[in-house]
Amino acid sequence: MIIVPEKVIPNLIDRTTSFKAVEAVFAAMSNGDAYNFPVIRENIGYADALYGFKSGFDKVGLSLGLKSGGYWPGNESKGLTNHQSTIFLFDADSGKVKAMVGGNYLTAMRTAASSSVSIKHLAREDAKILGMIGAGHQSAFQLRAAVEQRKFERILGWNRNSEKLSRLEAVAVELGLPFEEVSLDELGAQADVIISITSSFAPILKATQVKAGTHIACMGTDTKGKQKIEAALVAKATVFTDEIAQAITIGECQHAIADGSMTAERITEIGAVISGKHSGRTSADEITLFNGTGVGLQDLSVASDLVKLAVKSGDALEIEI
Repeated sequence: MIIVPEKVIPNLIDRTTSFKAVEAVFAAMSNGDAYNFPVIRENIGYADALYGFKSGFDKVGLSLGLKSGGYWPGNESKGLTNHQSTIFLFDADSGKVKAMVGGNYLTAMRTAASSSVSIKHLAREDAKILGMIGAGHQSAFQLRAAVEQRKFERILGWNRNSEKLSRLEAVAVELGLPFEEVSLDELGAQADVIISITSSFAPILKATQVKAGTHIACMGTDTKGKQKIEAALVAKATVFTDEIAQAITIGECQHAIADGSMTAERITEIGAVISGKHSGRTSADEITLFNGTGVGLQDLSVASDLVKLAVKSGDALEIEI
């Protein structure tokens, strides 16, 4: 079995590799060549933690396996990443375990790649202002990935704890872009693209705050009860997702489905846009929303590429089991 330790991963995987892997697996899902298994995601009743499993199989790339892990909200105070996970890959021909890969950095990279894919395929070409809601660990990954898809001229940020916005400001300075802390009303009125990356269980952004033509990437809603976007805004938008089954049960769409303001038939998998089966955005005034629930195939696809890189670089450990 090959082991790729967490500590070597940041030096091996980059945004381009992650983007290509995620974009390809979304297309494979839309074409029926890859599928995710039902997600297990539970509040364990200890340390306020959410824990579960995501798994799937890609018949083209032959990625088979699972990611085990979750969210420990108290980890940041301990100097640890709140999201903790490990990915296991299996040989599709024999079922034998093939690799164990650290999943923390990889999760941040593939999540950022997912929203970046949505910006590429759904945001207006003339998008100039990027709004960021949330300033946790993953927000820096989101910002770096997003600016590679459009010629953004300014970054706006909002977070419940405004002190944490220093993380986004530092990245913006690194990228040579001006950064401004704003209210949610100001962010919604100005931003052409909005990325929401929080662990909220109550709506933050409302339909009345978002201007026409905005693209919203709503990331990290992957548990029953989580909510970042008002249901009325979801119902108002043209909605895309990574996987419809997850979007309506544990994703942002769960609330609009529950109150009857939209139906599952109005949701399109982004893989259909990537593969050319759906036109995506149809007008400059259309509000598009990508509900990124996070699917196991994202992790498996990026992890499979990472294992190859680790073997080539000599960073992979191999043991007999």
